[in-house]
Amino acid sequence: MKQQNTRGQPSSSTSEPSPGVFFVEGPASNWIVVRDDSGFMIIDSGYPADRLLVLESIRHMGLRPADARAMLITHGHVDHTGSAAYFSETYGTPILCAAEELAHVQGNEKHQVTFGQVIVRAWRPRVFRWMAHVIKAGALKAKPATGAQAWSAGTLSGLPGKPEAVLLQGHTPGHAAILLPAAGAIAVGDSFVSGHPLSRQGGPQMLHPTFHTDAAQALSETHRLDGTDAAVVLPGHGPALRMPLADALAALRGPAPASRL
Repeated sequence: MKQQNTRGQPSSSTSEPSPGVFFVEGPASNWIVVRDDSGFMIIDSGYPADRLLVLESIRHMGLRPADARAMLITHGHVDHTGSAAYFSETYGTPILCAAEELAHVQGNEKHQVTFGQVIVRAWRPRVFRWMAHVIKAGALKAKPATGAQAWSAGTLSGLPGKPEAVLLQGHTPGHAAILLPAAGAIAVGDSFVSGHPLSRQGGPQMLHPTFHTDAAQALSETHRLDGTDAAVVLPGHGPALRMPLADALAALRGPAPASRL
């Protein structure tokens, strides 16, 4: 299912890789809607300019954005928090993240690749196109979710899908994956991805080290997922991976290099 922007061009695509789990692959960043008999929640929310697509993706499912039980944030980068402040202020939606990430999501800390780090590589066509999209997507004017709160295991267990958080530091200080046990799916945020506008390859891969607070730690922390049972992997960038998490991790740690910048 594709959503369209106001000019009628396809801008995002929604699939249901696991029952009740709707994966929306946006223009450059993804979000997820999880629905069960208790209602629905959202995981991440794209860039600020993706807001209309986020709202449309929810409405295409026959749901009302105002009814979201919560929005879970894997980490505080602007391509994942784009609609968090809007949902909080407009609908009173609880915005929840790991305690270690709270200052980042609230805008009191910044753990983001800088404009200067990108501009020195902008002579490369792939980097220039991505940078142009980021600016157009509102990354430089992103509004923090000042009302965000830290989740607890108890709070999460009462939400649709009964999510469980797995702290995976390194990409940011409080980055977390979100396991959906009943659905056999896991949202891995940017702990690893299956593609990126700056990458020439597809499949499980680490983002370029520039995007991580600590690239070595980010890779090492993926071992915290060892033994986790999930048949569907939902990354923050790139398509959903309909494969066992163990296989995705094995491919991630294979000989393929990190994406190039």
